[in-house]
Amino acid sequence: MRIAILSRNSNLYSTKRLIEAGVNRGHDVDVIDTMHCYMDITSSRPSVRYKGRKLPYYDAIIPRIGASVSFYGTSVVRQFEMMGTYSINESVAISRSRDKLRSLQLLSRKGIGMPRTGFAHHPDRIDDLIKNVGGAPVVIKLLEGTQGIGVVLADTQKAAESIIEAFMGLNASILVQEYIKEAGGADIRCFVVGGKVVAAMKRQAAPGEFRSNLHRGGSASLVRLSPDERKTAVDAAKTMGLNCCGVDILRSNHGPVVMEVNSSPGLEGIEKATSKDVAGMIIEFIERSAKPNSTKTKGKG
Repeated sequence: MRIAILSRNSNLYSTKRLIEAGVNRGHDVDVIDTMHCYMDITSSRPSVRYKGRKLPYYDAIIPRIGASVSFYGTSVVRQFEMMGTYSINESVAISRSRDKLRSLQLLSRKGIGMPRTGFAHHPDRIDDLIKNVGGAPVVIKLLEGTQGIGVVLADTQKAAESIIEAFMGLNASILVQEYIKEAGGADIRCFVVGGKVVAAMKRQAAPGEFRSNLHRGGSASLVRLSPDERKTAVDAAKTMGLNCCGVDILRSNHGPVVMEVNSSPGLEGIEKATSKDVAGMIIEFIERSAKPNSTKTKGKG
């Protein structure tokens, strides 16, 4: 098979592991910088051009698109789809998962566990917004934040009101969520491929930090999932329509709750914590699934 990895940096751990896994299984693997692609949107003959030439036909693509380039990146993925190339994650599913509000609304509609959440831009009653998610402490998030950036824990009602007012002054849309204290600064990253959790790790926040992101000094370790946690992760991936994703959940007193569904999860943390060949599993799934014009979106909304 001929496979293209859409990545801005061929030296990233995840990209290198996917190249290695693909080559080891006998495939031709190219790395293409998404932002350097340009498209020929011609009737009946769509194509993608790159560095002055028309790209060849690829049997499959693996989108590794950063949140900051979601719009253009998903446009490129959509162009490949128009050409009949299989994408492990379809463009509409990536867009759906990148919209935090839309994601939460879809998860809510499907009855999947999630923290009580409020969304606002310029609320008339900030106190009511905080009250409706259970009162302080609360977690306040910028709608466009990634990797823990723009996420603040407000311990008191006054602190929460001040932070919300500050974000309002920036003309920003915000999410206000209940703080799951019993999680103890830890979350679980479930790596889902083809409707199955193939690996899972517990991420523990660094001392004095409530965000468990590995980018922020969190530590990762192997974890055993309960059947309910496994089902929650699979259901969340299915709701987003993603074949390959990371589902981040917290262990709350009322069961597992989904914090985020990531369409381009990193491989380094999960592979090192679990000693599993996740990259190989992704390539194996593509081998089973990649047929011309076979990309389908299973989620809706």
